[in-house]
Amino acid sequence: MSFSSKTKNELSRIPTENNCCMLAELAALIRMSGSIQLSGLGRVSLKFTTENAAIARRIFTLIKSLYNINVEVMVRKNKQLKKNNNYLIIVSHSKDAEKILVDTKVIKKDNKLHYIINYGIPDSIVHNRCCKRSYIRGAFLGGGSISNPEKTYHLEFVTHNEQHSKDLSDVINTFGLNSKIVLRKESYVVYLKEGEQIVDLLNIMGAHSALLKLEDIRIIKEVRNNVNRIVNCETANLEKTINASIRQITNIEYIDKAMGIEHLPENLVDIARLRLSHRDASLKELGMMLNPPIGKSGVNHRLRKLEEIAEQLKERRK
Repeated sequence: MSFSSKTKNELSRIPTENNCCMLAELAALIRMSGSIQLSGLGRVSLKFTTENAAIARRIFTLIKSLYNINVEVMVRKNKQLKKNNNYLIIVSHSKDAEKILVDTKVIKKDNKLHYIINYGIPDSIVHNRCCKRSYIRGAFLGGGSISNPEKTYHLEFVTHNEQHSKDLSDVINTFGLNSKIVLRKESYVVYLKEGEQIVDLLNIMGAHSALLKLEDIRIIKEVRNNVNRIVNCETANLEKTINASIRQITNIEYIDKAMGIEHLPENLVDIARLRLSHRDASLKELGMMLNPPIGKSGVNHRLRKLEEIAEQLKERRK
């Protein structure tokens, strides 16, 4: 089971007691995954389709808890491409469907008794902070997904209306987040890509188990990245030290061949001999071998002097 499915299963089990929160969650589910069917004489029905049994139970429970009406549940086996079952939740009685749609502010009637669809999110549905959390949870159950955090950090809500995507993004951002919207084919996608913000949103929706799992993965990835960074840094420093040592030895051997290192000043003779006999030693270690000892910068100064002498000798031989 994918990380996204596990998260939805967890969210589908969260108990909701307040009617306002249940209504907000149901409103989000209708806008994200519901479909309205209109027939003659102003009859209307409401249908939901999902492949997730937990979400189907959630929708059924929300409707029964709020309205205690007759709700049809159908299961269709999808044989094509060996996909999962399709669960259909249908409110076929026109007055019941109409009441749900009016209560959730999805539709309203004008003076001519025509239905007007409201694609945005009315303030009355998400007036309370708890209702905002419930609406976001319903939107995720109806049309959201989260990537496997071991691969990448990405959480998104796929909507089919621009106004709804803007309103949903605004609701999410009231919690101090920075969701953005992108147009993908004919859908408007509200998304978050930062791991820390995704963790915050999971907490807002109430997916605490998914949150802890994501945090564990984030910590492991961060430790792994830090270790790799340290190893790469140490490897680069080691390579730099080795290359410098090879260059210093080459210069000293050239000086010895051209004029003999014994003709150098005494302080340069000492460091030259130490470098030849301790080729893997660091500058600090070379400095400690001298009598009296000198610091790293002093050793580096003498080795640079030897390099200058080697360059001068090469110039003379040209």
